[in-house]
Amino acid sequence: MTRYKCLVLDHDDTTVDSTRKVNYPQFRGSLARLRPKMTVSEDDFIRYCCDLGFYRMCDEILHYTPDELERHIADWRAYLKTHHAPFFPGIADVIRRQKDEGGIVCVVSHSYEDTIRPQYERAGVLQPDIIFGAEYPAEQCKPNPYPLEELMRRYGLAPEELLVVDDMPLGRQMARACGVPFAAAAWYGMPDFIREKLACDCDYFLETVDDLSALLFSEK
Repeated sequence: MTRYKCLVLDHDDTTVDSTRKVNYPQFRGSLARLRPKMTVSEDDFIRYCCDLGFYRMCDEILHYTPDELERHIADWRAYLKTHHAPFFPGIADVIRRQKDEGGIVCVVSHSYEDTIRPQYERAGVLQPDIIFGAEYPAEQCKPNPYPLEELMRRYGLAPEELLVVDDMPLGRQMARACGVPFAAAAWYGMPDFIREKLACDCDYFLETVDDLSALLFSEK
């Protein structure tokens, strides 16, 4: 039996290996078109996404106009049609077993549902039961607690019946706002500056996907 009735997964760098394989290369291409005199290293890109989130980075660091942000997102959507981030080994098995044992699988992400579901379908991974993505109003997106509150309302769950698994502090912030257990996902090769932020304040620090599987399905 799964330990947590509802498994709440982040998408990028938790479920799929996306930043280094897809999102940052695409980001560099859009930056060259929209801010040709500006450079952002991979480490800084990850740092900004960690501290601010992608959309605040676009506002506060890149100073995009609404039209420029729309162009960047359109470029990213087009890029995803031909560049596919792989699922981390073992994640598909975790999702399958969670569902086989009567559990719920939710994704809370700053990507869009209509870009997430095709990735699951393409890889042959069982679809999440529900996705809260960037199509929601900003005040309902992570780190706002709305996704967890809605999950608990919809499925009649208590906070201790959910587990949030995320590679970024914004996921922890969302979990803490609702008293939901939080597991830091470090298997993508978490940079030290994020590791230091998360290791000191999480319920579980998971180095591998096998660690997540053991946490969810241990007989003890």
